[in-house]
Amino acid sequence: MWMQADVLIFNTWLWWYRKGPKQPWDYIEENGKILKDMDRMVAFRKALMTWGKWVESNVNPNKTKVFFQGISPSHYNGMEWDEDGVKNCAKETTPLNGSTYPSGLPLASKVLKEVLSSIKKPVYLLDITTLSQLRKDGHPSMYNGFKGMDCTHWCVAGVPDTWNHLLYAELVGGLW
Repeated sequence: MWMQADVLIFNTWLWWYRKGPKQPWDYIEENGKILKDMDRMVAFRKALMTWGKWVESNVNPNKTKVFFQGISPSHYNGMEWDEDGVKNCAKETTPLNGSTYPSGLPLASKVLKEVLSSIKKPVYLLDITTLSQLRKDGHPSMYNGFKGMDCTHWCVAGVPDTWNHLLYAELVGGLW
């Protein structure tokens, strides 16, 4: 099925950084050994390298265009956007001003870009990280009526719509 696709879009990260009860896993198998609670960036890099080998071995770039959606950020720590007393996105109703995120890109973005640059076959990065970082107001916590925080998923019009516009622009106007 994968080999017949004209377009493949990959994305990961959301579950890589979780720890404690919200983390659905904490074991990783590597070279036949089960490792408990591996450093998340190390595990993320290893997973991306494994994925990259799959792309190299299985994708025909004359037939299939491969995209990787960049890192979708969370907004659980106001210090990241220079609001020290803010614990999460719960009451955020406006985006950040400007075009840069105060704490910079997450380390996962750097890891992703390094791995993508090592893959010989073309993989197109849909780099949604910074534009999404600026939208601390775009999560459902403020609007869902529940007491729990959700500062990882997106609900406000604009953020996922922009991701889709970027993909669409690549599909219809990109260099194939």
